[in-house]
Amino acid sequence: MFEHPHQQLLPRRAFILRLGRFAGAAFLLITASWVIGILGYRALEGMSWIDATLNAAMILGGMGPVDPLHTDAGKLFASFYALFSGILFLVVASVLIAPILHRFLHQFHLEADKAEAEEEQEEDDAEQADKAK
Repeated sequence: MFEHPHQQLLPRRAFILRLGRFAGAAFLLITASWVIGILGYRALEGMSWIDATLNAAMILGGMGPVDPLHTDAGKLFASFYALFSGILFLVVASVLIAPILHRFLHQFHLEADKAEAEEEQEEDDAEQADKAK
């Protein structure tokens, strides 16, 4: 999924494509979760499609339900859906941040390796200069 520690940094174009794939995965997670909410409100509360869509979107977005809930099953569903939505927010944020954070850390690692290699080369050169004297 990501390049190994000693591989070169991914070219910018490939990195942008990677960001697009991760954004697509985040979009699919949100869409699937929204559909779960719509179907749950529709089945357990008997809401119309538009009301179920609105309530699912409001809970998924962190705002809370719009319409009052009338059944115990609907209230339980809304409780679990709200908790699920909070966790989903963290998952989606992680999916979106992961490639950016990885690129930053990978670049930092490559620079540290390069500096370490230069230090070792300088030490080797100094040793050889001492031996030549």
